[in-house]
This record gives sequence, structure tokens and C-alpha cells, in this order.
Amino acid sequence: MAECMRTTLNPPKTPLHSNKISAPKLSFSSSFSSFGTKPNSSNSNNYPRISLSVMSNKNQNQNQNQNHHHHQQYLSLDAVISSNRKAELLGDIKGSLSNRLSETNLHLTVPGLKSKTRGKVRDIYDGGDYLVLVTTDRQSAFDRILASIPFKGQVLNETSLWWFDQTRHITPNAVISSPDKNVTIAKKCSVIPVEFVVRGFVTGSTDTSLWTVYNKGIRNYCGNALPDGLVKNQKLPANILTPTTKAEDHDVPVTPDEIVKLGLMTEAEFDEASRKALRLFEYGQRVASEHGLILVDTKYEFGKSSDDSILLIDEVHTPDSSRYWIAHSYEERFQSGLEPENVDKEFLRLWFKDHCNPYEDEVLPDAPEELICELAWRYIFLYEAITKSRFDVSSTKEPIHDRISRNVSSALSALQ
Repeated sequence: MAECMRTTLNPPKTPLHSNKISAPKLSFSSSFSSFGTKPNSSNSNNYPRISLSVMSNKNQNQNQNQNHHHHQQYLSLDAVISSNRKAELLGDIKGSLSNRLSETNLHLTVPGLKSKTRGKVRDIYDGGDYLVLVTTDRQSAFDRILASIPFKGQVLNETSLWWFDQTRHITPNAVISSPDKNVTIAKKCSVIPVEFVVRGFVTGSTDTSLWTVYNKGIRNYCGNALPDGLVKNQKLPANILTPTTKAEDHDVPVTPDEIVKLGLMTEAEFDEASRKALRLFEYGQRVASEHGLILVDTKYEFGKSSDDSILLIDEVHTPDSSRYWIAHSYEERFQSGLEPENVDKEFLRLWFKDHCNPYEDEVLPDAPEELICELAWRYIFLYEAITKSRFDVSSTKEPIHDRISRNVSSALSALQ
């Protein structure tokens, strides 16, 4: 048991032919979505640098901020070597390389926890009336685990908790408590098998992304009529909902009519969830704009509680479930035909493509420490930019798994 719980410096990668454990329908799931323009080369020093500056909102686009009079965060990606905040955090990031959360086995250490379901990033435990969701530091791509990134799990968990708290006026959610930086205890509910993807821009490069579909000439997508003449990265006349449902191992776009005909939701349930999704996105865009960011697109998941009320579940507006662009440079770059600036997380994926065949190689090489630390910084940077909160990197010598076991045991005892 000690062996399987040990957190290693470079966590075990997912073997190519391993038996993958897939999350059942009735659980929270976590998705990984990378976004951004690719660095110009595989050289680890060529990724875009990040700097942070604060300016008065006098120079800010008046249309976006006419109702806000506080000082505004300006984010810029430029040639500055690093920000003071990055230098401040680097020591903590390096110090945490030996204490990353790659795997959890709480069913062996916490009384009352039954089964474990292992997702790409989350480990989900059945606690009777509750689910215990542990967000790990795992980074996945190519349908396998590439590495573990210090503080990533904490960033995703705390970003979601921040948004859950900020959006209670729009929709109730399943969160009961967060007894640990990496853990959320949630009400167990029946997960609605539809992902509510909301988009504000014509962008993306995957098969189901709006730009790919639009560029092929499709002008009605998931029940949305799209005007002619849109170009890549252009803001849509209005935000749209492009729902998907799971089929085998991939997402399939569906129309509202198909969702009802397939029996995935009733018409009333769909209307309520879609209203909530569009309101959540509009609110998220407004908050992001105040913080110097553009919320480009995201996905929401909902569940039904025991009394049939619809609850927001899973994750909200995280760097993994959402695409964010830097606001102040968007218009100029769009007019020049350049890709929008964003806090790029693609460089780690590219490193693996350049140094192995991640689709076929049985064992993957270890990513350089410098890249792991850079990605950790970017996750923390995004948390601080999105929430305008200071990220807590305080850590003790106690292994993360021991800390989580202790905190979850205590929380579950209190819920009995």
C-alpha cells in the first residue's frame, strides 16, 4: 500500500496499452482542453513570457467597463523575462516537485469511502450520500498522463470553488464543503448526460470546434443559425450554446430537439439548464473582462438532486474547462489577423511530440524540470488573474496524500 501511495518526483505515465478506468456516467467528470498558439520551436526557452502590470482603467475600452470604477488588472504577454510574482513563486514550485499529487488511494486510508473512479485529472470516491472529488496534479494529453504539475490540482479545485461561490445567485450547486485545498465534497446527484458548451467567439481547431465547422461551410450548428462572413477569432453577434453528449470515447454535438428526442433531458429541464448556462457564461465574461481577460468559451455540467432540482456540478470556468484570451491586445491582433494572446499551456504537449511518439511509445521520457515549473507558474498565474486572489502556496513537509486523508476523514466524520 505504501508503494502505491508514494508520490514520486516524476509520476508514472499511463502505459500505452494499460486498462484505462473510465468514469461512469453518474459521476463528476473532468476534461482537459488545451488552448493557445504554439511556440515557434521546441526549445524550452521559446515559450511566451508572461508579465503582469496594473494600470488605471482610464485607457481601458469604455464599452467593456462603463459600469466599473475600480482599478483594473492589465494582463500582457510580452518579451519581459518574468514578473516579480513568478520569481517569488519559483522557489515554492521547485520545493513542491517532490510532493506532487499523482495518485490517491483514499479508499484505503479514509473510513467510509467505498469505490474509487479515476478520471484524467480527478479521483472520485463514493462516500454514501456524498462524492469526494480529489483534483490531482496530473497533466494529460494524447489520452495518457504526461506529467504531474505542482499546485495544478489546487489551482483547478480553488478556481472552481471561487466561481461556485460567485454564481450562487444564478444557480444552486452541488458543493457541500472543501476540507482540503485539493478536495471538494459534493452532493451525490444524477448527472445529466449533456455538456453545455457555451461559445462567444468563432475559434478553435478540433473537429467539433466552431471555427472548424464554420470554415467547412456549415451555417446551422447545434440549432444555431450562423451568419455568413465571420472570420476566425471573431466575436459572435450573441453567445451561443453548442451542447454535446458522450458517444464511446468522444463528444458528439447535438441539437436541443435531439436532446429531448433521445430522452437525455425533458424540454423543461433543457430550457432551465440552457438558461442557466448562458447566464453563467455572461456573468463569467463580465468578471473576466474586469480582470483583464476574455472568457472565450467553456463547458458546464448539471445534475439532478434527490428532489429533482437542477444543480451546477463538475468544474466552473477553470483553465482546463475554458479558453481565456488576454483582453487588451485582442482587438489590435484580431484586426491584424494574428492569433489572440493567451496563457499558453501547449508547450508541454509539443515537447513530448518533439521528443517521442506519444501515441505509440510504451514509456514516455520525463519532461524537463524547467517546463514542469513553467507550467505550474502559468496555472497559478491564471488562478490569480481569473479570481484576483492571491494563491496560497504554503506547504508543510507532510505528504499531500496524508494531509488529504486527515482532512477528508475529519470532514466526513462531521457530516455523519
